[in-house]
Parts: sequence; C-alpha cells; structure tokens
Amino acid sequence: MSLSKVQYDQIFRTYDQKRLNKQRELDLRKKEVYTRIPRLVEIDNQVAALSVAYAKQLLNGNAEDASSYKTAISSLGKEKAELIKSAGYSKDYLETDYYCRDCKDTGYIDSKKCHCFTQEIINILYDQSNIKEILKEENFDKFSFKYYSDTEANRITGTTPLKNIQKVVSICKNFIKNFGTVYDNLFFYGEAGTGKTFLCSCIAKELIERSYSVIYLSAIKLFELLSDATFRRGNDTDNAEYIMKHILTCDLLIIDDLGTELVNSFTSSGLFNCINERYLSKRPTIMSTNLSIEDLQKTYSERTFSRITSNYTMLKIFGDDIRVKKKLEG
Repeated sequence: MSLSKVQYDQIFRTYDQKRLNKQRELDLRKKEVYTRIPRLVEIDNQVAALSVAYAKQLLNGNAEDASSYKTAISSLGKEKAELIKSAGYSKDYLETDYYCRDCKDTGYIDSKKCHCFTQEIINILYDQSNIKEILKEENFDKFSFKYYSDTEANRITGTTPLKNIQKVVSICKNFIKNFGTVYDNLFFYGEAGTGKTFLCSCIAKELIERSYSVIYLSAIKLFELLSDATFRRGNDTDNAEYIMKHILTCDLLIIDDLGTELVNSFTSSGLFNCINERYLSKRPTIMSTNLSIEDLQKTYSERTFSRITSNYTMLKIFGDDIRVKKKLEG
C-alpha cells in the first residue's frame, strides 16, 4: 500500500521539526554575533527604515528618487558583511544552515517531492532503521586497512591486497564526491569476507547523510519484492509494487550479495530489467558478489553480463577473510 495520511503527517512533522531546529540554531548564532557587535542592530534598524522608504518611492512612481535609498541599503549591507568577517565569522554564519539546501527543508521543489522527501518515504516503506543501525558500525571512520596484507602479492596482477584496497577505497570516495554530477556504477567482486559489503555500507552512509535517496537490498530481498509485485503474492503486494517503483527511481540502488538468490529465468530477466531501467535513466547502481567474472557470465544472461561489464567500474577485492581475522583477535 502507499503511504497513509498518518505516515504523511509524520513526515511533515519531521520537516516542521527540522525547520524549527535550524531556526533555533540561527537565533542562537544571531544572539552571539549581535552581542559581540552591537553596531549590527543599528544597521538592521537603518536597513528596515530605508527599505520602507524605498518601497514607498517605488509605489509613488519615483524610481529615480528611490535609487538613493537602494544605494544606502547596499552600503549598509557591505558594512555589515565586513563587520561579521572582521569578527572572525564566515560570511554565511547568519544564514540558515538547512539539512537539505535543495528544498530548504520543505520537502518540495517547485511542487515536486525533493529527493530527501523520497528518502523519508523509503525509510517508512522499506524500514531502513535496521540499515541505519548497521551504518553506525560500517562506515569509513571504522574502515581499517590493517586486515589487508602488504606482502602477499596477487600472482596475476602482482598487486598486494593492501595496495588494491587503497585504490578501491579511493575510487569509492571519488564516486561519493562526484555523485549527482558524474554518472557511474560500481561492481564489487571477490571472495567472501574481503570487505565488499562493508564498502557498500560506507557509500550508503555518506550519501544518505547528504540527503540522497538510497535503497540497500540483498539480492534475495530484491527478487522477493520483484516476485511479490509481479505475481501479487503475499499479504502486502501493493507495498511491494510501491517499493519497486522507488527501486527503479531512487538516487542510488545497492544490491548486495548478488548470486545468493535462486537464479532462474525470472530472476535473470528481473535483474536485467532493473539495471537496464536505471542505466537508461542514468541512475547509479552498486552491486557486490562473491562470484568470479567467469561465474557471473555463466550464471546470468549474456545481455545482463554485457550490461554490467560495459557500464560498471569493476572492482575486484582480494585478501584474507576479515571476519575470521576479527574472530581470532577477539
């Protein structure tokens, strides 16, 4: 089912609270700055009086006489900016620091839902609270290179696991930095326990915090939703259909553990349709798998394999099983 009125009201209350929080923060900053620089109060009062006089002149058709008021207001604005700068504050210190600068915490841009509003919908329909708990532990702040050897080079590439993962992490951070301006897709592959899922979580956390809509699904869950929506199975098929729409249109889709699902003609076709729709609309996708490139080609259709290998940055991660190493440490 789509969102109920209660759920929409919940989202709107969240936005009301966000705006209230930011207004309180701004009020505190203003109080701090105006206490240190009393002249700012005088400037604001002068600007207010001049603005009224300026508006009256315009209403009376005296545009030429009004220009002097406009010049005076501009001069006072420059003085105010200089005083704030001289006191060591940034030029935007007295501006509202919105959670989402795109919609200014209203949830809408030109009567259309903002991407941050879409994420709020996803949070409710898909219940990402569990994902967000995971992201508290799996993020770049807690990513460690110590589990990757710098001595045991790969016999084919001649690169050590450490050098390889350093390059991969750099690519991931560039992906985040350029997100929204440069279209790219990432495909992590390699043996289990080498950090592929952890990196997916790192990227998800960074982009969610920047108010992008992110859906993070295991391959099994993705095809379960696809099956429910296609064949209208289960008790919540309308909800599955609604989520599938967001899967195709969210800012970033992450499919983890590809290949763990029961692969058949339906899942193979479903995967192609999903990644192809997102490719055509230039919406980035990240996938991870324990499959080798050879197994990937054998498992899925030729067109799926071609779409992935030709349109994704292929990132192989290798090394020891980190989960085993952590258990040995404990």
